[in-house]
Amino acid sequence: MNFKKIIFVFILFCIGFSSFAQFARVKGIILNKDNKAVANVNITCLGVTTQTNGNGAYVLKIPANQKTSIFFTHVSFKKATILIELKSDEEYELNLVLNDKQEQIGEVIVTSNNKKQVIGITNIDSNMIQKIPGANAGVENVLKTLPGVNSNNELSTQYSVRGGNYDENLVYVNEIEIYRPFLIRSGQQEGLSFTNTDLVQNIDFSAGGFQAKYGDKLSSVLDITYRKPVKFGATLETSLLGGSFSVDAVSKNKKWSAITGVRYRNNSLLVKSQETETNYTPVFVDVQTNVNFRASEKWQWSFLGNISQNKYQYQPLIRKTNFGTLDQPMVLSVYYEGQEKDKYDTYFGAIKTTYKVSESFSLKYIGSVFHTLEQEYFDILAQYRLGDVDATIGSETYGDVAYTTGIGSQLNHARNDLDALIVNAEIKGFHDWNKSQLEWGAKYTRESIRDRISEWEIIDSAGFSIHPPIIDLPKNDQPYTTYSGPLVPYQNVSATNFNTINRFSGYGQWNAKGFLGSTEVWFNTGIRMHSWEVSGADIKGESHYVFSPRMQITLKPKWEEDMFFRISGGLYHQPPFYRELRSADGVVNPNVRAQQSIHFVLSNDYSFKINNRPFKLVSELYYKSLTDVNTYTIDNVRIRYAASNIAKAYAQGIDFRLNGEFVPGTESWFSFGYLKTEENSDNKGYIARPTDQRLKFGILFQDYMPSIPSVKLYLNLVYNTGLPGGSPSYANPYLYQNRLNDYRRVDVGFSKILIENTPDKVKSGWMGNIKELAVGLEIFNLFNNQNAITNTWVRDVYSKKEYAIPNYMTTRVFNVKLNARF
Repeated sequence: MNFKKIIFVFILFCIGFSSFAQFARVKGIILNKDNKAVANVNITCLGVTTQTNGNGAYVLKIPANQKTSIFFTHVSFKKATILIELKSDEEYELNLVLNDKQEQIGEVIVTSNNKKQVIGITNIDSNMIQKIPGANAGVENVLKTLPGVNSNNELSTQYSVRGGNYDENLVYVNEIEIYRPFLIRSGQQEGLSFTNTDLVQNIDFSAGGFQAKYGDKLSSVLDITYRKPVKFGATLETSLLGGSFSVDAVSKNKKWSAITGVRYRNNSLLVKSQETETNYTPVFVDVQTNVNFRASEKWQWSFLGNISQNKYQYQPLIRKTNFGTLDQPMVLSVYYEGQEKDKYDTYFGAIKTTYKVSESFSLKYIGSVFHTLEQEYFDILAQYRLGDVDATIGSETYGDVAYTTGIGSQLNHARNDLDALIVNAEIKGFHDWNKSQLEWGAKYTRESIRDRISEWEIIDSAGFSIHPPIIDLPKNDQPYTTYSGPLVPYQNVSATNFNTINRFSGYGQWNAKGFLGSTEVWFNTGIRMHSWEVSGADIKGESHYVFSPRMQITLKPKWEEDMFFRISGGLYHQPPFYRELRSADGVVNPNVRAQQSIHFVLSNDYSFKINNRPFKLVSELYYKSLTDVNTYTIDNVRIRYAASNIAKAYAQGIDFRLNGEFVPGTESWFSFGYLKTEENSDNKGYIARPTDQRLKFGILFQDYMPSIPSVKLYLNLVYNTGLPGGSPSYANPYLYQNRLNDYRRVDVGFSKILIENTPDKVKSGWMGNIKELAVGLEIFNLFNNQNAITNTWVRDVYSKKEYAIPNYMTTRVFNVKLNARF
């Protein structure tokens, strides 16, 4: 599609709607000092009055874009007055505890989603993430339904954003950067994501054009905040895939609070649904805690800790895959010997302290340590038989192998170990004035990596070893000519690397708000600096420096339509992490430069109402121009870099998301994205990048039965066009440009709430201790679509052909789960 046409369509799309609402909505629950609901409270604003119902709940419409007083009165309590200002169509939850001794007067300072609209942040309801079904449920499962976010592997929590790869995404928990394992090569090895959904309070996501305060990556930011408990509570979840348990605790003086979660996961149910019969014994366990201490009104401390252990034992037995066409059906039968034993242990601890120097100035210090011990050991012999299938209808041997066209074997061996220790120390400052803010920060990082890689692959076809395509080896034309050259593995990597990377980074940014005539204007400008140096036992890299200026401008015209227009972008850099320094042959190049991207995003947020229910359409047009690109290949979720900067690339596209209350009281959305990304390596010409996923369509939908509202439905649908990942990982992408088939998947979940205790209605006996108890049924891959993650390439010794045998992901799987809140 012509890029100028995309811009023209985008502008028409943004201005083609209208709305007339200039109101906001306040809702909540009124309680007494004993946390009991108070009915018949009169709530008044500018002559409009409503009352709380028997559950203490209320909803009140108030004028938008102005400070408004809301009065709460009841014959048994003193009057309460709250001053609040909301934006048009904004909804705010205000829960109040009435006092019977003295009158209450206060002002609500609203940190609303309008602020996040201004800076281009997508906020995701934390209550939603545990409800939406998925083979790997959690934050990432919901992210994959957003436009511009792509994944074709339901077993993995990794995702690519707008043409980037998995290593180009920033993840923060409580402002602390999170790292992912190094040696993971397949989704079924991953186990648990770092983020524990039981502990989450807030989720923010940006798909590009983010501010300077975020780190040095090219694609996206996921910013997660864990909640601070205010009273005791607990949650429990158990299912056929594992379980989790969390506890909220608060001290009597309210100065200490802690939330702790334990998780266990077993992917056997999903892995055993694949075509390969296996003995599969995974153990994925982690413990995570977040402890908070309020030393005074000005000084607060917190600790975030995590211990995770993933043990993966995999013994493949038999595989049978049918492929080909109706006219020429074929079958691949594989018999395995050997096993794989992997282990990933990670330890993470971080301390964060916040000191409020004055009303307008605060300081933060963050120190963290991440330690990972990883091993990947396997010896697997695969003996295959490739044959033509008897497709003659009525034949006694219909469906059986009629003729064997290829026989061979493949032996894979690995003894890979990695020990990484990453230490961070960071200080941040925040100055808040009347209509502007200044933020700054400085950070030191030391990465110590000890890595041993030893892996090889031998391919044998019809009893003859196939050597790699190396020029200085004699020609191997077996079985027609005797081969007298050396026998070498088809692929062989062996290296030992002890490296240290020292990094210094910093940022400064300024935010301001003003008016341009009657139009509200928000302005953000900032710059990042990053310097690093790689050293090792036998290497010494150069010192590298990069500077990344960034800017955002958001406009809100004084129209009847509620619209935001936003322009954001800048110069983004991604200094190389260890994985990007190591080439496919295991050698570390200490002088890999930072990849660079000039990023431009044009956005429109349009809020409107249909049948008095809120909706929002978000449209974003983006373009990235990349230089000093470090090219890579992707095999399942394993990324192997060239460890050089000899390419340039671009990514362009457009994203749409329509979200709102399609069903009253629930949020759902529809997403669509178009992407085109290509690279030019060493001036050979432009070809599709490994993440060139042209079209994306996603649906996240929530519903319930009107007559039985305790019965709920959750739908997760994703459609992605095929990635250019069907070629062998060792093949020259300029000679082989195969694409996988489209990725189509629908997961659906049903839930029935069995017990629900409200403040005015508490069950007697043991059930009174349970706030909510629900049982659910989930169906993964509802339509049983066959989605391929990679291809296995099998050689036919007679015809010299190589056949691409798809490696399919999981089939239809049923899961039952139980959720409880205490």
